[in-house]
Amino acid sequence: MPWRRLLLPVLVTLPVLAVLIGLGTWQLQRLHWKTALLAEFAAAQSGPARPLGADPQPWSKVFVTGSFLHSQEALLGLEVRGTVLGASLLTPLTRADGPPLLVNRGWVPLERPQGVARPEGPVRVEGYVRPDEPRGLFSAEDDPAARRFYTLDINRIGPALDVRGLAPYALVALAPPGLPPQALPQPARSLPQPSNNHLGYVVTWYGLALALLGVFIAWARTRLKEPAA
Repeated sequence: MPWRRLLLPVLVTLPVLAVLIGLGTWQLQRLHWKTALLAEFAAAQSGPARPLGADPQPWSKVFVTGSFLHSQEALLGLEVRGTVLGASLLTPLTRADGPPLLVNRGWVPLERPQGVARPEGPVRVEGYVRPDEPRGLFSAEDDPAARRFYTLDINRIGPALDVRGLAPYALVALAPPGLPPQALPQPARSLPQPSNNHLGYVVTWYGLALALLGVFIAWARTRLKEPAA
């Protein structure tokens, strides 16, 4: 039977085709998820900050009042701005109406040429909620003794700062209106704006699947026309 010539190539091609279609479908799902997430970020960015509740949504824009524990601050990550190497300044915030909260006050240089603002007494902080981020297999090694961290693992940071009962999320401070660009710390100016490249991946994987199918059909038609050996 001529069709028997195609049995082995079909058995080889189908799994590859299934993998390509699966990858395209996965990226399509990621595209819908990322589009919805970016819409949430845009809505939160344009809307007013809400009081921080007991169970806030990740990346929501909120405000909170409390007092900073400047003596127990730490540094998170590494980031170069211009030619200066720096990190994010983490400071616990005590609250009368909730557990202590870890606040990312913004970027500071590792070698600080000027004073970093450390307000005393009650303060109002506006920012967005950042979820906890447990360490992964390839995360950089933290130095709890030096209060240097590279992952926002609150269960690890809290004991190192000797602060118990921290909320299971952090607050990334947003710069208040009129804050000079050179002020330290340098808070975030907006909510995160992650890239959305998933459409390109969808086109790539589905395109490869279609190309494979087209090549196989063209080859199969030619193979079937060949005389039997």
